[in-house]
Amino acid sequence: MSDKPKGEHITGPQAGDFAAAGEPFALFEAWFAEAQAHEPNDANAMALASVDASGMPNVRMLLLKGVDAVEHPARGFVFYTNLESAKGVELLASRKAALCFHWKSLRRQVRVRGHVSRTSDAEADAYFATRARGSRLGAWASQQSRPLESRFALEKAVPAVTARYPMGEIPRPPYWSGFRITPVEMEFWQDRPFRLHERVAFRRGGAGEPWGKQRLYP
Repeated sequence: MSDKPKGEHITGPQAGDFAAAGEPFALFEAWFAEAQAHEPNDANAMALASVDASGMPNVRMLLLKGVDAVEHPARGFVFYTNLESAKGVELLASRKAALCFHWKSLRRQVRVRGHVSRTSDAEADAYFATRARGSRLGAWASQQSRPLESRFALEKAVPAVTARYPMGEIPRPPYWSGFRITPVEMEFWQDRPFRLHERVAFRRGGAGEPWGKQRLYP
């Protein structure tokens, strides 16, 4: 990121406002709403970091599909994937993960660390039903993260699945579901000139516990 000073072009909460926030979820939702208005595409894109059995880290981009309501006992960030993929296997084994949202148009970043749990089957079914038909067929056709002998093998798998479900509803594959990351730490970062950025971290011991807040040096 550049050291050159930039004009104040952001009309939403500035440094003093977000440093005064009492809890992180409302602040995230305010920043996310601004990102949806300003980002050219995929404001819900996020980096998901996990580790494999040896402790080697993995990171990939995917899309946030929901933030739980305030009354949810494990309130967190929800996304969906193939449970047999590399990330699915790693998340189920470690039950810990990290997220990073970077909204370049707003020069903001949010980092999340927390505990991983599965969504309910009802939640996964409800979301799967909203996906485009082609995406639902693709969930059956793709053996995500497994070796692929050729592009043709994947393209051949799609019509085979389509023949199985030519009309009507397409059920959710048993190996496809959702994850929820319930945060124990959320850090908000705002770009400032000459790398004198604003950083505010919220931390707690676990779900349902009160949040502590601390400014951090950039």
